[in-house]
Amino acid sequence: MLRKLRSKMVGEGCVAMSNRAFDKIAGALREALSIARGEAKPSRLHIPPEIDVRRIRNKVRLSQDDFAAAFGFTLNQITAWEQGRSRPLGGVRAYLMLIDRNPAAVIGLLRSLREARKAA
Repeated sequence: MLRKLRSKMVGEGCVAMSNRAFDKIAGALREALSIARGEAKPSRLHIPPEIDVRRIRNKVRLSQDDFAAAFGFTLNQITAWEQGRSRPLGGVRAYLMLIDRNPAAVIGLLRSLREARKAA
């Protein structure tokens, strides 16, 4: 069905694309449809390329210093991210997404890990 649509689009003067590019897009569409229907679970976590650290920090109502201390960052990292001198990379972006989604749960988990270390 998607191949027929592609042929029709090319015939109508739409922008042509390689078979490989079309196959990737078609595969992503099939995956999205099966996820939307509840037939499959997303295979990857989408981590946006940019994270607004200041917005997350303001959401949890912490100063830069307190945010850094609570979540294991340095004050220099927080300052650099918020001023746009650098940006969080890789797993740090995923960690910041968790903080944004449920800061109380992340703080609770970190506290339980600290307590477990003290007990050991």
